[in-house]
Amino acid sequence: MDIEQKQADLIDQFVKQASSLHGSALAPLVADATSHPSLFAFSEILSVPSVLQLGGTENSVYLDVLRLFAHGTWSDYKSNAGRLPQLVPEQVLKLKQLTVLTLAETNKVLPYDQLMQELDVMNVRELEDFLINECMYAGIVRGKLDQLRRCFEVQFAAGRDLRPGQLGSMIQTLSNWLATSDNLLISIQEKIKWADSMSELDKKHRKEVEDRVEDVKKSISLKKLQTVSRPTLTSEGMRRSTLNLVE
Repeated sequence: MDIEQKQADLIDQFVKQASSLHGSALAPLVADATSHPSLFAFSEILSVPSVLQLGGTENSVYLDVLRLFAHGTWSDYKSNAGRLPQLVPEQVLKLKQLTVLTLAETNKVLPYDQLMQELDVMNVRELEDFLINECMYAGIVRGKLDQLRRCFEVQFAAGRDLRPGQLGSMIQTLSNWLATSDNLLISIQEKIKWADSMSELDKKHRKEVEDRVEDVKKSISLKKLQTVSRPTLTSEGMRRSTLNLVE
């Protein structure tokens, strides 16, 4: 089973469970979802009515945890640790994985120094082990570790849940891309038409040249034929002609 299908099945499972729970009963589900090693998307769980109803109640902290894992980073957690539950090691790992995905959204070359600061990693060896074992082997990113330049070159990164307000920006980006693609297509079509017209002109010119060459060949052949058919005087004929002239 591929990663996308496995995650889709997990989301469906957690959504069904969340739909039948309310209030503090959702706490274990939130902990399980944010700790699961194969789950990296939480927007569908966040949209479950019983989960949304946690807002403004004494259990709203569980909604905040889900939002953190849907949109936040390890740095966000540290900034709000005082009002959020303490995370278990599996949640810490998950949030750091999600932090790498967030960084990869805007930059495909991630300096080691930035990664070590964002992930609270003390040295390069620990960072590279994390990127290899917890990110690349997990299938959420692909890339190249460049020890000489001290950076991680991202070739692929799984997408995270859309943040509030991000949908409009994404739609605008896609619209701009579509407009650019349309303009590029028009330009390509115009160049194809120009190339076709040049090809036709080239064919016409080549035909004219070939016709001229053929005319020249015919002219040369005709001249040769005329030269061959013209009568020539033998030595005896020249002698008799001379005698006739003398007489």
